[in-house]
Amino acid sequence: MRKTMLGILGSALLLSGCADNINSDHYYTNQAGRVSTVAQCTVLSVRYVTVDSDSGAGTLIGGIAGGVAGSTIGGGSTAHTLGAVGGALLGGVVGNAAEKGLSNQTGLEYIVKLDNGQVISITQGTGQALGVGQRCLVLFGSTNRVIAQ
Repeated sequence: MRKTMLGILGSALLLSGCADNINSDHYYTNQAGRVSTVAQCTVLSVRYVTVDSDSGAGTLIGGIAGGVAGSTIGGGSTAHTLGAVGGALLGGVVGNAAEKGLSNQTGLEYIVKLDNGQVISITQGTGQALGVGQRCLVLFGSTNRVIAQ
C-alpha cells in the first residue's frame, strides 16, 4: 500500500508539468520557421481568465493507481474486483481534480479591433500584458498571438 501511495504522489507531481506555456513569446519547435500573417490592431478590452488543461492524463493515472490500490482490499475474488472498480472510479475522480488543480493557468483575453474594422478575441498567457488603447500586432498562424507593436 505504501508503494501505491508513493506512485500516486509521483503521478501527481508529473501532472504538474502538464500545463502548456501559453505566453505569446513561447514557441514549440514545430512552430519555428512557419509563416504567419500579421495584422495591425488596437486593444479594446483586456480581462483575466482561467485556462484549464484537460488532457485526461490525471483521470487515467488516478484510475490505474486507484484500481491497483483498491484490488488489495478484501480476501475473496469478488471483494478484490469490487475494490478495484471502486478504487479506479475514486482514483479517476481524484486524478482529474489533481490535474485541473495543478495545470490551471491564468490568462488574458484580449478583444482587439483590426485596422480593417474586424473585432476578434485572442486568449494567451500573462507574459506580456497589453493595455486598452495600445496599438499592437496580431500574428495569425498555427497559434494566434497578440504582441506589442
